Amino acid sequence: MIQVSDNPVLAGAVNGKIAFAEMIKSIPDEIVIPQPLFLDFGGVAVATASYLRESVFALKAYLRTKSSSYYPVVANANSDVWDELSVIAHAKNDAIVACELTDDGVTSNVELVGSLDPKQQMTFELVLKFDEVDANSLMEQFGEVEKTKSTTAWNNRLTGLASRGIIREYTKGRSKYYRPLLTERANGN
Repeated sequence: MIQVSDNPVLAGAVNGKIAFAEMIKSIPDEIVIPQPLFLDFGGVAVATASYLRESVFALKAYLRTKSSSYYPVVANANSDVWDELSVIAHAKNDAIVACELTDDGVTSNVELVGSLDPKQQMTFELVLKFDEVDANSLMEQFGEVEKTKSTTAWNNRLTGLASRGIIREYTKGRSKYYRPLLTERANGN
């Protein structure tokens, strides 16, 4: 993020919009396999909620709207930046995955910033637990407990989580499968 904004203090909606435009320019051409797009906040001292809304969350919405294979993940945010992310995530009733990222690409301390409704939270946790799911497998295993009679409810939950950019969506033939963004478990807050 410092490369995009050239400043350890990331503040203001206008600067966030400028950063959004710069990030769009720097995203590589589309890929086939869905993967995380790390937004590295290492070295950033402060990022205001308005900046994050116009950059990070705008980027996430943009990529999900165009069904991109990239899923933004906030990396290496300090506690102040994390708090601002949490503020804007709750204000927007949204969520984003955050983690720590090494120079070697190893992730740790994966967290979900923001909140999900109880049904989405349960479905999100099932995706984390099984690593790869589809609506049919969730219906078979949990349909009776959840009192669902078809895969529609599961499909809607999975699609909703993917459209929020917190799980990845794959297509195998005519079926859709879903996987966590990162292999380490993400805990909601």
